[in-house]
Amino acid sequence: MARRASRSRAWVQAAVERIDLASRRLIIVAFALMVAVVSLQILFRYFLDFSLDWADEIARLTFVWVAFLGIPHGVKAGAHVGVDFVAKLMPPAPLGWVFRTGCLLNAALMGVVAWQSAVIAHATWDQLMPVLDFSTGWVIHFLLLAWDHAPVLPARSIEA
Repeated sequence: MARRASRSRAWVQAAVERIDLASRRLIIVAFALMVAVVSLQILFRYFLDFSLDWADEIARLTFVWVAFLGIPHGVKAGAHVGVDFVAKLMPPAPLGWVFRTGCLLNAALMGVVAWQSAVIAHATWDQLMPVLDFSTGWVIHFLLLAWDHAPVLPARSIEA
């Protein structure tokens, strides 16, 4: 039984490491895109006297993605700000239980946040973004199409 548990833990650990690697790469891409868009906006606004309407929205979206994707990496490294005054006074055994309880409560909270995010995403699926004039739901559709869908050619005629 212990052997099965260790294999399961190794499988989960490997999956988490792959997800971490993918999210790190996505963070780098999103951050680079944010820097490029903001730099272009500065160039256009101050040197060419022309503003890119979409730049602020893209920069904001990429910033939010970078922030939210970066949270787990900060948690894993213990890099987030914390108050450890009481923890430093506790003996190791109770501190371990407090730590595990805190992790379980955080996992439960993240489950609630994920569930509510799905509910809100479903409710606002068809709302258009203010400047870009497309729905964020379209992005998900395009990603799913790119992932595993056969090429779709335009219809010759659409029957009502």
